Amino acid sequence: MKKTTFPIPAGYEKRITRRDALAGAAGIAATAMGAGSAAAATWLDLDNPRDNLTALIKLQADTSGADVIGGFPGEVWGWVPGEGNKLLFRSYGIGASHAEQVEDGWRFYHRELLYYLDPDTGEILDDWINPYTGKRVEVMHILNDPVHRFYAFDGGRFPFPWPYTVVGDDLVFRISVFSFRDSIMPRADYPLHSADNKYQAAELWMMNGRVSEVMNPDITSASCVTSWSRVGQWLPFMEMGNRPGIMVYHSDSYKLLDGVKQIPTNILAYTEKHHPKYLKSPSQWQSLRDNASQLTVSKQEIDQRWGDNQKPVGSVFQRD
Repeated sequence: MKKTTFPIPAGYEKRITRRDALAGAAGIAATAMGAGSAAAATWLDLDNPRDNLTALIKLQADTSGADVIGGFPGEVWGWVPGEGNKLLFRSYGIGASHAEQVEDGWRFYHRELLYYLDPDTGEILDDWINPYTGKRVEVMHILNDPVHRFYAFDGGRFPFPWPYTVVGDDLVFRISVFSFRDSIMPRADYPLHSADNKYQAAELWMMNGRVSEVMNPDITSASCVTSWSRVGQWLPFMEMGNRPGIMVYHSDSYKLLDGVKQIPTNILAYTEKHHPKYLKSPSQWQSLRDNASQLTVSKQEIDQRWGDNQKPVGSVFQRD
């Protein structure tokens, strides 16, 4: 990766390279760990692809292979050109992961859910009155299992080193994923549930950790706070068809270093009763082609309820 410089917040007197920032942060880490531990430390070079990937695994998971749990509260908006914006839901998600190093990279085992919550009370919704259509529909929460990833040492869809910024003891990884492909639910077959013959979305991640933890060889799982935003099409359960507009998700995500007890009480109780497997990571590796998404799960549910061979599909989620 080409060496670059980046702007430093107000109050800093000079521009510095990423390596300069890393060297300064190493001093912070040495102070935090004590001279004896720091002397034995092996510092990661974040411009080196493998070291960069190791740092990412420490933030997202645990290099020891232990399970990690993430919790992410947020909100979901509807954005209609010329009509304004609506807060449609609050949300809370749970991700369960573990990582395994293999010969050519790291396997990232993962499953995730996201509940759509009442924007006023925060309660998990069973049904919801769509403010755009006035119709009551069943809410289909995100239940994706599995959502594996493979981080290759060399090449892959998102080759390392990933872009990062270091300022003081703050390390931030940034990744932007933009998707545009044929939809698995063409408009002709799913006129109420598909926004377009093309699936188009963006997911924007900022993963923030501490250099002093990432560089400490005694820490296998570093603390991590993540900003996650998603821009996408109307959800199939909303039965909006190709009405103009998009969905905007905005969440903050936390690696729960103390485990599931840090999940809000009502969310944890509901999950333990209805979806307990999402509190643990998957144990078996599967092809990435088998990954689930809200679109694939929605299509399976719609086809099961309506009948695989009955097209076009009419209303499936309306309750009135």
